[in-house]
Amino acid sequence: MTEHVVPESLSEFWHKTVLLDEAVDALAITGVRADGIYVDGTFGRGGHSRKILEQLGSNGRLIAFDKDPQAIATANTIVDPRFEIVHDSFATLAAALQERNIDKVDGVLLDLGISSPQVDDASRGFSFRADGPLDMRMDTTRGMSAAAWLAVADEQIIGKVVRDYGEERFSIQIAKAIVAGRAIQPISTTRQLAHIVASAVKTREKGKDPATRTFQAIRIFINKELEELEVVLDQAFAHMAVQGRLAVISFHSLEDRIVKQYMASKATMPQPDRRLPIRAVDLPQPQLKLIARVKPSDAEVAANPRARSAIMRVGERLPGKLGEQA
Repeated sequence: MTEHVVPESLSEFWHKTVLLDEAVDALAITGVRADGIYVDGTFGRGGHSRKILEQLGSNGRLIAFDKDPQAIATANTIVDPRFEIVHDSFATLAAALQERNIDKVDGVLLDLGISSPQVDDASRGFSFRADGPLDMRMDTTRGMSAAAWLAVADEQIIGKVVRDYGEERFSIQIAKAIVAGRAIQPISTTRQLAHIVASAVKTREKGKDPATRTFQAIRIFINKELEELEVVLDQAFAHMAVQGRLAVISFHSLEDRIVKQYMASKATMPQPDRRLPIRAVDLPQPQLKLIARVKPSDAEVAANPRARSAIMRVGERLPGKLGEQA
């Protein structure tokens, strides 16, 4: 039924999926749920999607999303009637489900951040470790590149982006250096930007390149990563069947904070004034059960150092009110 062949042309920059077994196990695809509808919001190179398809029943369905054209090319090699890839952000989840007349799904998996192929391919501009065009777009077919944005952005805006999305204490100095640098020549390559940032950062964190936080910040901003995460959490929850699972893998504190706070808000309800005559059936009920917080094992981190910062949070949809059924 399923053919999972990766063409040689697509395997040059291969991705080692983080928390592969743990993430798919968290979706609890067993029994009648094996014939349910699942969403992989971040296909990447398909590690999680392929594992989900192995566990799906013959009537199951998997809808995956990705903005990256290279990820879409990989997804198109999967020949399986239960699988569909959507070339768009996971923030379009609600619209995609509506187009397919789907009201509820049984599980949503989000593996946030960027993939190893995106980092390792210098032509994508995500990394300062090799020189390449300063692009940073996950979807290279649309939107403004990092170079184009840095060419026109106001100094205060650059500083705010670097501060808020990179948690960089030298954000003001970096913004000034970028504006001064672009006045001399356009900042069009990753190495140019890395050198400018290094000149503005006076003290360096042990074991971390001074450009790390700035590159992270600009990438997050260019791709609207945090805004789209907030959107998809709401949409996923709104379309989650009772007992459906939401599993989210984050790789830095900004993402994880959003996920943690969102899940906590759904897992707790404000307590009413005990002096008021309220029936038990009318009391607010938690909408989400916090299932797990999972980090990679020592063995996984040893085999894949990029997994070291990963945190997965898992929640299960509860009835919205007493007596509600799946």
